[in-house]
Amino acid sequence: YIQCYAKPGILIACFVVCLLLYSGSGEGSLDRLLPSVSTGLSPRKRTTSQCKSEPPLLRTSKRTIYTAGRPPWYNEHGAQSKDAFVIGLCGGSASGKTTVARKIIEDLDVPWVVLLSMDSFYKVLSPEQQTRAASNDYNFDHPDAFDFDLLTHTLHKLKQGKSVKIPVYDFTTHGRQKEWKTVYGASVIIFEGIMAFADKKLLQLLDMKIFVDTDSDIRLVRRLRRDITERGRDIEGVIKQYNKFVKPAFEQYIEPTMRLADIVVPRGGGNMVAIDLIVQHVHSQLEERELSVRAALASAHQAQPLPQTLSVLESTPQVRGMHTIIRNKETSRDEFIFYSKRLMRLLIERALSFLPSQVRVVQTPQGEDYEGRTFHGKMITGVSILRAGETMEPALRAVCKDVRIGKILIQTNQDTGEPELHYLRLPKDISEDHVILMDCTVSTGAAAMMAVRVLLDHDVQEDKILLVSLLMAEMGVHSVAYAFPQVKIITTAVDKKVNDLFHIIPGIGNFGDRYFGTDAPPDWSDEEMDEPSY
Repeated sequence: YIQCYAKPGILIACFVVCLLLYSGSGEGSLDRLLPSVSTGLSPRKRTTSQCKSEPPLLRTSKRTIYTAGRPPWYNEHGAQSKDAFVIGLCGGSASGKTTVARKIIEDLDVPWVVLLSMDSFYKVLSPEQQTRAASNDYNFDHPDAFDFDLLTHTLHKLKQGKSVKIPVYDFTTHGRQKEWKTVYGASVIIFEGIMAFADKKLLQLLDMKIFVDTDSDIRLVRRLRRDITERGRDIEGVIKQYNKFVKPAFEQYIEPTMRLADIVVPRGGGNMVAIDLIVQHVHSQLEERELSVRAALASAHQAQPLPQTLSVLESTPQVRGMHTIIRNKETSRDEFIFYSKRLMRLLIERALSFLPSQVRVVQTPQGEDYEGRTFHGKMITGVSILRAGETMEPALRAVCKDVRIGKILIQTNQDTGEPELHYLRLPKDISEDHVILMDCTVSTGAAAMMAVRVLLDHDVQEDKILLVSLLMAEMGVHSVAYAFPQVKIITTAVDKKVNDLFHIIPGIGNFGDRYFGTDAPPDWSDEEMDEPSY
């Protein structure tokens, strides 16, 4: 090889590979010869698919900050003031983009970060292209090799906080795997790839552009190590591909985009000064957005009339009588359950009156026409917020034949005080359904708003969501209506106050504990969700 390739970079690469072959111990030998690019994580076996080669979890000394496929997350207000902050990382092949991304993730220490790799969006190859790729004769370093339409669509949805399906690319077979992985929106999105700056539509989605500039000899050595040890390539094929495609593509398509970068990071992941600067800038942007959210909510929650999207069950003597029983702390569990179910039935029937309907003429047994109404929509789906919301499912089933049911489990993070999604099961093709979202009590509205955001994340239309609750606090009503002005809110009563522990005053107590006969913890909250009892 030294006789065939007389360039300095190739000589260095071949020398490294020869030492590897001489030692005969695979990846470990290369790790001894090259500087470590570890982010502080324990060593793990690498695989050939892009999905599996990413870290499933990164941790700092404070808390988990990155999961590659986390549940949907939204703050306690149920909405993002702006789109997620997107960082674009560009650079040549094996320049250290992923290392820089992981170090940024570690130092950011924010609740949720998504790492999106451009490598997942290689186009599906034809049989003829597959043959060329197997012989290292296909140009993977050309803009035409990437599915920019899918990539732009995916990043756009992700920036809006929507869930997306990411293709999983296998570099040994040069094709996409059958199963795609699901990734959800986050506070920060880090998008890295060799052509990250090559498309105008992609550039418009990037809030910060970083170019990782690494010496070409180092990039070649890293590429040799990666392709030989992780992707099963041979030395001759890697060098052939580098000279024919990788190096020319870098000079023609990648290096010129350096001028578009806000920050250039020489030496990749080893440049901690540049990484610190990036982290500080991102923190300042996130703080500005958080302040704008708080200011907007503060003005929105000042004394004002209840929103028009709220519908309260008429306070008849029957309804007030049932409230008297279930609010009474001396009421037995059997009576509490019985009268709660009666209220739930009335509440669900009230909610159904807000569903769209159309005129339908039928013929009676006497042969006369009757002009009635019928539901005008695709389907009705009930979604209960576990565990208390699950108690409303029998009432819904009693009045809606063959209704589909979904479940969402939300718990409060004891460290941050914010709601987190722990379990989700929704019917397929829910996006066109009218959804009745069920929760027995709503105080601050945090859990209910997060549940609404989960539904929106699954493409349910906001104006097709009906939030039903036996009892709500004014704070919760205003919060939900402010975050989601098209969601219809139906309840049997609204109490004015929430105390310092976020209990509704005068309230009903912890509905789940009273209904299921469990003991409430000392610091219980009306919206605190426990594990299901089944």
